[in-house]
Amino acid sequence: MIMIMISTLLALVISLILMMACTLIAKKSILDREKMSPFECGFDPKSSSRMPFSIQFFLIAVLFLIFDIEIVIILPMIITLKSSSLIMWMITVTVFIFILIAGLYHEWNNSVLEWAK
Repeated sequence: MIMIMISTLLALVISLILMMACTLIAKKSILDREKMSPFECGFDPKSSSRMPFSIQFFLIAVLFLIFDIEIVIILPMIITLKSSSLIMWMITVTVFIFILIAGLYHEWNNSVLEWAK
């Protein structure tokens, strides 16, 4: 028990020392308009340095990622069919598919899936 307390205290002390060292060493930069603007060989920039970003594309990409993760979760369910009881397996799969369909309905209801508005 003493060893756990000593190692916890040692971890706290080391992390506090590192945090204090980082705050002392960290360079504080003053946000200046000239320093924050993009530099193009000494001339004024011809266009905005920030490109417009389509939020619809981002939402579709997030949905794609979520459904990819769901497929990764569904695939091992087929393997566990042999080693588990059929009733519990069916309940688990049904609840999981119901949650997926409810999420899809919610996204459809909020018109997230419509590409052009």
